[in-house]
Amino acid sequence: MFYLWKRSQVPIKQPSRISKIDNLIIFLVCILISIISSYKKLLISPLTISDIFSWLLTFTEVFISSGILILVSKKENPTISSRQIILITTLLLAVQASKLAFASTISPLSMVIPPALIISQGMGSITALTWVSIASLNWPDQEIIVDNNLFFILLVCASVVSLLGGRIRNRAQLLQLSIFVPIGAFLSQWILIGKDKISLIDKQEFVFAGGNIFSVSFLLAIVMLFTILVIPIFESIFGLLTKARLLELADKEKPLIRRLSLEAPGTFEHTLLICGLAEEATRMIGGDIDLVKTGALYHDVGKLHAPNWFIENQDGSKNPHDEIDDPFKSAEVLQAHVDEGLKYARKNRLPKPIANFIPEHQGTLKMGYFFQKAREKNLKINENDFRYKGPVPQSKETAILMLADGCEAALRAMNINASDNEALETISRIIYSRHKDGQLDDSNLSKGEIFLIKRAFLNVWKRIRHRRIQYPISKNNTFS
Repeated sequence: MFYLWKRSQVPIKQPSRISKIDNLIIFLVCILISIISSYKKLLISPLTISDIFSWLLTFTEVFISSGILILVSKKENPTISSRQIILITTLLLAVQASKLAFASTISPLSMVIPPALIISQGMGSITALTWVSIASLNWPDQEIIVDNNLFFILLVCASVVSLLGGRIRNRAQLLQLSIFVPIGAFLSQWILIGKDKISLIDKQEFVFAGGNIFSVSFLLAIVMLFTILVIPIFESIFGLLTKARLLELADKEKPLIRRLSLEAPGTFEHTLLICGLAEEATRMIGGDIDLVKTGALYHDVGKLHAPNWFIENQDGSKNPHDEIDDPFKSAEVLQAHVDEGLKYARKNRLPKPIANFIPEHQGTLKMGYFFQKAREKNLKINENDFRYKGPVPQSKETAILMLADGCEAALRAMNINASDNEALETISRIIYSRHKDGQLDDSNLSKGEIFLIKRAFLNVWKRIRHRRIQYPISKNNTFS
């Protein structure tokens, strides 16, 4: 019973490894955050034992908080890179330094909310909420007192940005957020802080007038708009993959996708069908739909290097594999579509999570057809010569794409009169073979999720196998 229970649970996802140098950088940044947040306690004269103890307590508290932030980010994103962790901690360091330099002139709203938007867009809402909590609660200068009402408004606005930022799917929604949040902050301050602190026309420095709630909201709007402009830069430098970026990459007018549709139309059609299967399955298990949809579009771009070597792009007249009559060379061609795909990904600067779909959708699967051909020729063979180089799928999304890739051809080839049970049996057989071969070992898919994936594939098959009515043909052919 214990063995069956253990097998039924979700596998433990191993976090990505971070180099020693990156760990050292992250550690030093956390030390700097702790020093900036606590050093003013050592400037008291005369310095007593209680003051030193108070400084040590604050230093330790901030350092542990930074560590908790890193752990939360790794828990939410097991594959998070060292660059992204450095980004999170550096933003926290910048905010703490800004509090020291500008706390008397700039509202905390403008310091905390914009970085929260960047983090939620690139690394998720939970990481952003944790970051907001730490950035809001730790103040380096104890002499600067934040009004309780303002602190409440800060937490609410930052939480709203963190939650919505992780779900926003395009730049237009980001723009709306950058307008409505400052308006909400303005109205909240008007209600909770007072109408006497509103002045539309102030001195020359009205934007930086800390006590003027219109100035505070206006500055927040400016900083948020500027943040939207620089998010693409953060995406490029730190490898952030936002929802908006995924939708941009999924545009079928992108040069690489357009080339695929023109030069390898069969592969493109196959890709669209796989997209439907993978998207439905990912929705069923609550995965990242935008990621799997975009990754599916690019998973076979490597076939552009030799489209006619793949059967879906052949017109039936001749097959290059029959002409060379060499299973080993044919296997090399199949592996080349993965290797060339990674080259296309680097050349077109595809984000790593998208590029991962190219090798992982094949994993280390056996090229069964050519392996069998080699055995028929009684050649001296090694099974590894007829397996893809991998790696096996490292995420739920790439695993779903592998399963969709395997099921697509089999489902499309089924008789239109086939029953649901026959289709489900075909799907189950293909998925079981992948599971038995160890292709799903690192994917983090549970038994229950695999069951839901089967049902999702069946639902898509039922939608695409519909019959068409045979219309009578007339002279003028006006029937529709």
